[in-house]
Amino acid sequence: MYDYAIIGGGIVGLSAGYALTRRQPGCSILVIEKESNWSAHQTGHNSGVIHSGIYYKPGSYKARFARAGNKSIVSFCQKHNIEHDICGKVIVAANDMERPLLNNLYQRGLDNELRVQKLSKEELKEKEPYVAGVEAIHVPAAGIVNFKKAAETFASLIEESGGDLRLNTEVQKITEKTESTFIETNRGTFEAKILINCAGLHSDRIAKMAGYHTDMKIIPFRGEYFKLKKEKRHLVNNLVYPVPNPDFPFLGVHFTRMINGEVEAGPNAVLGFKREGYRKTDFHAKDFMEVMKYSGFWKLARKYAKEGTNEMIRSLSKKKFVQSMQKLIPDITGEDVEPGPAGVRAQALKADGSLVDDFHVIQGKRSLHVCNAPSPAATASIPIGEEIAARILD
Repeated sequence: MYDYAIIGGGIVGLSAGYALTRRQPGCSILVIEKESNWSAHQTGHNSGVIHSGIYYKPGSYKARFARAGNKSIVSFCQKHNIEHDICGKVIVAANDMERPLLNNLYQRGLDNELRVQKLSKEELKEKEPYVAGVEAIHVPAAGIVNFKKAAETFASLIEESGGDLRLNTEVQKITEKTESTFIETNRGTFEAKILINCAGLHSDRIAKMAGYHTDMKIIPFRGEYFKLKKEKRHLVNNLVYPVPNPDFPFLGVHFTRMINGEVEAGPNAVLGFKREGYRKTDFHAKDFMEVMKYSGFWKLARKYAKEGTNEMIRSLSKKKFVQSMQKLIPDITGEDVEPGPAGVRAQALKADGSLVDDFHVIQGKRSLHVCNAPSPAATASIPIGEEIAARILD
């Protein structure tokens, strides 16, 4: 029997395992992942940005974890020789109408105890010569990293501490008893004193399998990107973000210089017809029908009908997608970009149509379920892992 069994081999689950090995040396840990490699889904498909926490409500888990995670992930990368770059980012007001929103965001940065700086139009041009804007905020703590490499390092450290790592192992049934939990998989049955659910896109299903009602459902939103062609990468120095639309719960199209030197532009946010569907044509009947039958989705769809329609149009029209890029960098043309990767965000949605905006954890008798770990979960993975370990051990 294991002390702890973790379902999900993304960066959050692996960070939780790493935290447990440090807090309780000698404990026995099992990590179960249904894919053939670690970080196969959200972690392996994100933009690689180390966030600062400027967007998040002061005092929220997101704000606290992002701020702490920013420092801890940098320290972790330095210790384990993981390539990273604290390059900073600019958040740009494209016109005078966006100035009040930028001012509000600047104040939120101060409220979150971040080092932020207002930039004039001329100062913005010094940092990002091709970006058009009337004013900006510079956030020096933001950076880039290969989160997949960080997650793989967590896995190696767990294994070095005696942990049992199982890839290609899919959970089929969970039975929670008084003293332990039994996890039936395609590769046998495992017993653990405590179960930790970090299954990301399937976290609600794992919680339900263990007998817990979550009052929410994971809705997959696909984010699609374009890449700047190699000869056009000079248009972006580091990270360039728009002022967020207060009427839409996603950040909007931004530019990210990746750790490998590529520059991505995106994402949009469109409903995925499959929880792990990274292509427009991906479809899974069960995943799709769950969304269609969920009242919360239709309430959300009605609330954001205009914005959602625009997102779908951008998904189908390269011209429209490029026009959204041109708001920040007018020199970009359709000839300058090529299709890039896509990611799927596991967004928890309540039956009343409200998005679960913060990290959400359900505690069972012999289990703990991380049922919402949205961005900046990769940045905040170390403090999230520590929080999970603390809740279990305390």
